[in-house]
Amino acid sequence: MFDEMPAKAEEAKKNFLKIPSERLLSLDVFRGMVMVALLAEGTEVYGSLRTLVKGHKGAGFLMPVIQQFFHHPWNGLRLWDLVQPAFMFIVGVAMVFSINKRWERGDTWAKTFGHIARRCLILFLLGTGLHCVYNGKIVWELWNVLTQLSVTVMITFLIMRLPRKVQFFISVGLILVSDLSYRFIHIPPYDQTFVADKNFGSWMDMVLMGKLSKGHWVAVNCITTSAHTIWGSLAGQTIRGEWIQKRKAAVLAAAGLMAVLLGYIMDWGFGVEALRTPIIKRICTSSFVIVSGGWCLLALALLFWLIEMKGWKRWAGFFAVVGMNSILIYLIKETITPGWLNGTVAIFVHGFLGALHISEPWMKVANAFVVLGLLWALCYFLYKRKIFIRI
Repeated sequence: MFDEMPAKAEEAKKNFLKIPSERLLSLDVFRGMVMVALLAEGTEVYGSLRTLVKGHKGAGFLMPVIQQFFHHPWNGLRLWDLVQPAFMFIVGVAMVFSINKRWERGDTWAKTFGHIARRCLILFLLGTGLHCVYNGKIVWELWNVLTQLSVTVMITFLIMRLPRKVQFFISVGLILVSDLSYRFIHIPPYDQTFVADKNFGSWMDMVLMGKLSKGHWVAVNCITTSAHTIWGSLAGQTIRGEWIQKRKAAVLAAAGLMAVLLGYIMDWGFGVEALRTPIIKRICTSSFVIVSGGWCLLALALLFWLIEMKGWKRWAGFFAVVGMNSILIYLIKETITPGWLNGTVAIFVHGFLGALHISEPWMKVANAFVVLGLLWALCYFLYKRKIFIRI
């Protein structure tokens, strides 16, 4: 009996977070990494760590690292600025597998279009609805990522059956349309190309919503960021194609590297201001779209190489189970986590650690990680029972 226990433990270890073989595990992991990063923001991991570091003079050298988990205020690029592009990109990759599965089972284009249209409508309503939750009243705001995604998904689907080169040139065309609009559509006082709240995107927000975003975001970002979803679809088509895996990874990596270099060169402009296209995430400038799309391609290439080619899968399940319920987790992160859940858990975490005379900054960090752990446990619970919330 006791001799069987190690064998059973080893078997349980092998089956822990076992992902179905027909799934592209590297994509689930990529999606899961993005969602874990978002959950960490919602549970205040980054904010509490920043407060902790600020309070310790000897830990100041960590501040540049912590700052990578907050958006750049305007012209520049931080790690956190890549989360939304990655979200858009991943959806594009996943669309290739899900839609082709529908077509292979006999669904017509019209039936698939109906499914996509319903999905986009739900995304749009969820995105606009979340702004009502943020404001505590009915508002008309179009800045949420889900609202933006409803546009990028539809555009990507409508061109998906075209030749890949045509899809790519359409994505470039969308970027050019936006770039030229910023440069040449100048309606006072929205006549300063790359100045916050004084640009073409701000004018469009006034037309569409009669208001500007406090964070300088603009609704027409959905035009340029459609390139992220289209490039994700192209990457998915490459992975699903007949090339050997080594060539697939190489193509993704090469495309990503070229895009990253081009984006930074555009931001530099060879030191000539007239030639510069600054990397600005908040208005999705062409240089930002290109450089962030490049980083997404490089990330997918790396994960594809590590997981699908090298077979390094043991660590992957931690992220994959979160990625499989991405919409649910995003909604939890945007609604109950910032207020109710964080505060409820803090009653117990702060109560226990306070009795041990732990300082307030450390208690906030501990609380953030406890909430993050609880949400991961929820994802694991749903995964084990094969409960996946999809739209």
